[in-house]
Order: sequence, then structure tokens, then C-alpha cells
Amino acid sequence: MGKKLIVTEKPSVAKDYAKILGAKAQGRDYFENERYIITWAYGHLLTLKLPEDIKPEWKTWELETLPMIPKQIGLKPLPKTSRQLKLIGNLAKRQDVTGGIVATDAGREGEAVGRYIFEWIKFNKPLERLWISSQTEKAVKTGFAQLKPAKQYENLYQSAVARGKADWLVGLNVTRALTVKYADNLSAGRVQTPTLNLVHQAQEKAEKFVPTTYYTIDLLFGNETGRLQLKNPQQYTDRNQAEAFVNQLVGQNGKVMTVDTKEKQQLAPLPYDLTELQQVANSRYQYSAKKTLSLVQSLYETHKIVSYPRTDSKYLPQDLAGTMKERLQALAGYDERAKRYLAQGAKVKQTAVFNDRKVTDHYALIPTEERPRFEKLSTDESRIYHLILERFFGLFADPHITATTKATVAIAGHSFVFKQEKVLQAGWQTGTAANKAQVSWQEGQSLKGNFKINKELTTPPKLLSEGTLLAQMEKNNLGTPATRAEIIEKLLKSELMERRGNVLAVTPKGRQLLSLVNPSLRSPELTAKWERSLEAIAQGQENPQQFLRGIEADTKKLVAEIKESQQSYKDFSLTTKICPECGEPLRERNTRDGKIYLCSNPECNYRRRKEPKVSNHRCPQCHKKMEIIDGKNGAFFKCKFCGITEKIPDKQERKKKMTKNEERRLLKQYAKAEEPGESPLAQALKAAMAKKD
Repeated sequence: MGKKLIVTEKPSVAKDYAKILGAKAQGRDYFENERYIITWAYGHLLTLKLPEDIKPEWKTWELETLPMIPKQIGLKPLPKTSRQLKLIGNLAKRQDVTGGIVATDAGREGEAVGRYIFEWIKFNKPLERLWISSQTEKAVKTGFAQLKPAKQYENLYQSAVARGKADWLVGLNVTRALTVKYADNLSAGRVQTPTLNLVHQAQEKAEKFVPTTYYTIDLLFGNETGRLQLKNPQQYTDRNQAEAFVNQLVGQNGKVMTVDTKEKQQLAPLPYDLTELQQVANSRYQYSAKKTLSLVQSLYETHKIVSYPRTDSKYLPQDLAGTMKERLQALAGYDERAKRYLAQGAKVKQTAVFNDRKVTDHYALIPTEERPRFEKLSTDESRIYHLILERFFGLFADPHITATTKATVAIAGHSFVFKQEKVLQAGWQTGTAANKAQVSWQEGQSLKGNFKINKELTTPPKLLSEGTLLAQMEKNNLGTPATRAEIIEKLLKSELMERRGNVLAVTPKGRQLLSLVNPSLRSPELTAKWERSLEAIAQGQENPQQFLRGIEADTKKLVAEIKESQQSYKDFSLTTKICPECGEPLRERNTRDGKIYLCSNPECNYRRRKEPKVSNHRCPQCHKKMEIIDGKNGAFFKCKFCGITEKIPDKQERKKKMTKNEERRLLKQYAKAEEPGESPLAQALKAAMAKKD
């Protein structure tokens, strides 16, 4: 009996599958039993070739060589993980291997990760696909028992390939054209540029806003407040006007003209998709989109207590209805609501959640049948898990029912509207405040109240937070739930955008980029059209080659517009400091390691830190962290408080003694090897931009 070669996206997933399928470790590279060989990728093991890999003349950044439209882009191994790729190839060639299983993440990018590998090693044996939405033992066993032929996911793979090539064509060509023309690192792309423009538009509105003062008038009766109804709510801009109006009404009786009571039934909100979860986590806990994705990925992969996170659906398939009781049972020991709903028969009252037509590749984020071990969750993981639980419990809860009464009171021909709300059934909104004493309104009732003048100020439009930006990206079809966090982080790292507390703003460099780049690339319409095409390719409704021909035409047009542009550019990163080696101005750059100065002359390699780096090495006298100073004879430690200096030990000396911090850092470094790799375009752009530095 032959064996099947399973390739997962990460080592941790391979380890879990090996435990479930009963495979034992063979050295440090793979697991094996009588039925399976299980090994892994580290995210992407392959990337699209860079321009210089395709044509030698494309190595030099010049406007004359643009646009770069290769007949075939092709793949190349990522150098850091080439050993793993070679290992997978050797395992595939074994005589006892009769088939392969793509067990990477069940989504567009996951499809590319797995299929690129099997394509590169020229795998010519039957290939199957594992497609699961949770990592519990039950889900994994069921998934392996119901493997599908990989050909069923061919359209999804073609969509992933088309996405990668489209980003290569637009991203590399436009970025190179802008960078060469304006002599600065200017990164642009089909998704990141319109995303940046959304932030800019909100910022412009806020900056142009001029606050104005106005006055509103209320009628007070009992413990209720009625607001004067005006065609223009900001009619009174002068307090004297408002006081003159009130003086006309003082002492006059009012009459209740109408009393209208409406009952409203509000169902609990549907479970989260990834984008809404990121929005709520940003609003409530100020988590970045990237952090929320990382946390929910950990709940899915490590703790196995939530379903697949990178979903854009808030609905569940009909066949999941039978699993809802089991999911509640897993939570019964930890939450009273689970016990209560089980006692009621685990009946889902929000039945609209079951809708096969509205489930895409994956269903909504819900708890799995796995019992949560709360003691193993970090505070951040626990917060995200409880957000998901809230929505899940809402499916079993009664609706929230309120009665809203609207009473219109007329005084001298002017209307004041009173509104009061009474909760008839709390339902899923268990934290609703108790009803307060209310006025019993009667039509024709005569009343006399007091008047109150309120000073109001018009509020400026808000800058976008990560949460509101995610909502805008979703509305404009920019990116996917899986890529939006990466796009935001890329804009921040490229210094086109910055965080100001919990809001986002475009930097001077970002503003200039938007003024230089093509209007069609600033607008979300072009990208939205491309995204619709990619989805149509995944559904088998559009030809990927036809789509890419359109992308090539768009690329030629975008590059031509940049070449012909007469716009000027000011490099805000240039400083007044002069390079000691060639005399050109130094440019300031933000790096992971802090701010640095580097020479603006492309032929000169001079660079230095703007401020000394603070090390973890402690001063022997005051025990504060020492700085690393770049001296003429090399770097050395210096305490800015005591002035003491120390030699930095070489590798041999460091090996003899490792601090606890160094141990932790080393462990973290090795743990990072299990993180998924960046997208091929991100890798390509990073490599390309690094060369320009």
C-alpha cells in the first residue's frame, strides 16, 4: 500500500496532524506512518521572479526599460527556505509515495502556497485537497476522510496566480517608474494606493472643517426633554436670537398633538466575519488589524477553539445546524448562558444564520466543539474569544423588544418632540438598564414646561481609525479579509501613513505620492473591478489570461502617464546634514532599529544612526541600559548617565555567557520560523526597494 505526501503551511500544523493521524517524527524534517508522510512549508517557499531574474537589462532601474511586461514571470525558491523545498521534492520522488495532499490554509493564498510547491517539484502523481474550517481532531479526521481532487480547486488556484501576477505587473512597474522619476522610494500598488487615498480623503475633510457655534432649544416636562423641531437644526447661531424666541413662548400652554407608540423587535447580530471582528477589536481594545488577525489565528491553530479566521461570511451552512448543541456543551463548564440554552434544547432562534448561498469558502467565526482551556489563553486571546462567544450565544437568545413613544407638543404653532423608550424584553441585550419612570402622554393634554437653551458646536469629521478604514476597504472591495491587515501595515512601514493615537493619517510623503500617482490608481473603482474579476476567475466565470491581458494594458497606461507627468516632487526626508564621504545631503529613514541617516547619493553607501541604539547591556555602576556608539575603531557600549564605556564582546565571548533576555530573543527568533511567509509581491517589493537604499 502506497503513502500520501501531506504538505501543510506551517510546522505547527504538521505536528498537530501527525498527532491526530498517528505519524511519528523522522528526524526534524517530517513525520511518517504506514499511510502518510507529513511535512511542511514556512508560508511561501516560492516567489515570483524579480525583473532581473527574467532579463539582465531590467536589473538597472531606468525609465527607458519600463513597462516590464514579461511573457512568462515564473517562480523561484526563496533562499532562506530552499532546503525545505528540496526535502519536499526528495520525499515526493520516493517509490512508496503514490499521491499528494495539499493541506495548506483553505483559501486563495493557501492554495497558491501549496500548489506552487507541487508545481515546482513537478509532482506527477494524483493530488488531493484537504479543505477544513477548524483544526479540532474531529474536523481534521473528517477532512482526511473526505479529501477532494485538487482539480476541483483549479479555478481558485488560477485566481491566486492571476492575483500574484497582477500585483507584480502593477506594483513593480508603477513603483519603479515613480522611484526613478522622482529619485525617492515611492511604493504604489493596485490596493495600497486607493487605501491610502481613503485615509487622505477623511483627513482633508477634517482639515478643511471650520467649527461653528449654534443654539438648540428644549422643552422640559417632568423628567422628559423635547427638542424644538426646525427645518435647519443650526438655525440659531446667536444666543440673543434663541433667547428672543424663548421669551415669546414663556408662559404659554402647550398641547399634546400626537402620541405614537411603535414596538421594535431587534434580533441579535450575526456572528463575526474577520473584517468586522477587526473593526470591533480596534474600537474596543485599540488592537491593530494585524494583531487581531494574529490572535484569532492563534485561537484557531494553537488552541483549536474557533473556526477558520480569514472568512468574509457571517453565515453558516445548513449542515452545521446539527453541531450547535455540541458547541454549547463544550462551553457549559465555563458560561452560564451555555447551560441555560442547553436546558432550552439548544434551539437556534436566529435561524437566518443558516444560509448556504451566503457562505463563501468559509463560514462565520464561531466556537468549535473543543473545550476551551481559559488558563492557557493570554489576556488578548481571551478578549477576542469572548467577542466571538458573545455573537455565538446571541444565536440562541430571544430578540430584544422595545416600545418607542413619540409625543409631539405644540406651543404657539411650534413643535417640540419628546421620545421615550421602554424595554419590553431584554432578550440578547442582557445588560440593558432598567426602565425609568416615564410620562404617560395623552393626546389633547395641556401642559406647561420650562425652556432650556443649549450651546452646541458642530463636530469635525473624524480621521479614520484602523477599524473604520477596514470598513471602507470592505465597502470599496479593496483587498480580502486575509490581506487587509498586511496592506495597512505596509503603508505604515513605507512611511506613507502614520498612526496618531488610535487614528491614521497620511504623511507628507504619502500626500505627494497621491498627487504624483495616476488618478485611476487612486480611485478604488479600478481595484474593485480587478477584485471582481479575480472572484469571477475563482468561480470559473472568467478567463485568467483575458484578465491579465487587461492588467498588462492598464500597466502600460499607468507607466506612460507617470513618464509624461510634469509634476514636481519635494523629498521631505532630506535633512540639512551633509554626508562626510561625498558631501551630498543625508536622508532620514525610519527602520525597525530606529531612525537612521543615509546618503541621498545612490553611488554612496554611507549610513549612520540618528540616535545611539539602546542595548540590553547594563552599566556596571548605575545598572541602566547602555547605548551602542559607533566609533572610529568600531562600536562600543557607553552609559549616558555615568560616562562609563565598555568593549562589546565578540561572538566567542558572548557564547560563554547568555543573558535571560538573549535566551528569550533567541527562542522568539526560532519561533518566528513557524510564521507564514509574506506574499510573493511583498517579498519582491521589499527586495527591490532594499536595492534602491
